[in-house]
Amino acid sequence: MRQRSNILKLRERLKSFHNKANVGVLGILNVTPDSFFDGGHSFSVEKAISKGLSLKHKGAEIIDLGGQSSRPGAQSVGAKEEWSRIEPVLQGILERDPDALISIDTYRSEVAYKGIHAGAAMINDISAGSLDPELFNVVAEADVPYVLMHMRGRPENMQNNLEYDDVVREVSDFFLQKIEELSGLGIKDVILDPGFGFGKSTADNYALLANLETFTELRLPILVGTSRKSMICKALNVVPSEALNGTTVTHTWALERGASLLRCHDVKEARQVIELHRHLCTGKMNQK
Repeated sequence: MRQRSNILKLRERLKSFHNKANVGVLGILNVTPDSFFDGGHSFSVEKAISKGLSLKHKGAEIIDLGGQSSRPGAQSVGAKEEWSRIEPVLQGILERDPDALISIDTYRSEVAYKGIHAGAAMINDISAGSLDPELFNVVAEADVPYVLMHMRGRPENMQNNLEYDDVVREVSDFFLQKIEELSGLGIKDVILDPGFGFGKSTADNYALLANLETFTELRLPILVGTSRKSMICKALNVVPSEALNGTTVTHTWALERGASLLRCHDVKEARQVIELHRHLCTGKMNQK
C-alpha cells in the first residue's frame, strides 16, 4: 500500500491535488427536487446533463453527482429511486464527454457499486460508512478514491445533537480512527471532509474552518464544502441565492489554511479564487 499522499487515481489517471500547486474543484450537480440551494433546478435529465458538462467546461475537475438530498431534515429516498435519478445523467455525461470525471454522492453501497460500474471515478459519502457498512467493501474492491466526511447521525436528525467539548479535536480523532479502518481494508485514496453544516452549530463550523490546518497533519487531501451553506447565510443574514460573496470568503480562508479541493455550486468563481490565491502565494515567495 502506498503512503498517504495528495495523489489520487481517478479512472486510471493520476491526479495531484495540492494546496499550493493544484487545488481541485468539485462541481455540485444535484438531481434532486429538494436540495437546499438548487433543488429541482437540474431535475430533468437533459438539464442535468447540460449542467454537468457546463461545470466541467467552467473548470471543475470532478462533477459531484447526487440523487439524495443531504440538507438538514431531508427525508431519505430508497436506493432504487436514488439510482434512477443518477443513472441517466451519469450515462449522458459520459456519452458526450468520455473524459469527464464523476463522483457519486451517496452513502448506499448499492448505488456506489452501480455508479462505479457505470463509469464513476469516485465516491463521496457523507456518512463515513455508518449508514451502510458494506460501502467500504465496495470502495475497496473497486479501488476508487473515497471522500471521508464527519457527520453525527443522519441527515434527518443530524442537527439534534450539537454538543461538542472540542469540535476540532473530535473531528480529528474521528479522522484518525476512520483512516486506520480504511487502511486496513486496503482503501488508499482518501479525501478528508470536516462536514461543514452536518451536525454542527454555526460556531462549530467556523471553529473547524478557522483551524483547518490541523487536518493537514494527516497528510491527505482536504475537501471544503461551504458553498452557500447556512453557516454563511446565518452570519450575514442572507438567503442561499445571496451567499456567493460569503462563499468566496470561506474559500479564500480555506485555501490559506490548507484546502486541496473545493466543493461548490459556482465553479467559475471558485476557480478565480484559486487563481488569485496562487498569484498571492507566488508573490509572497518571490519576496523571500
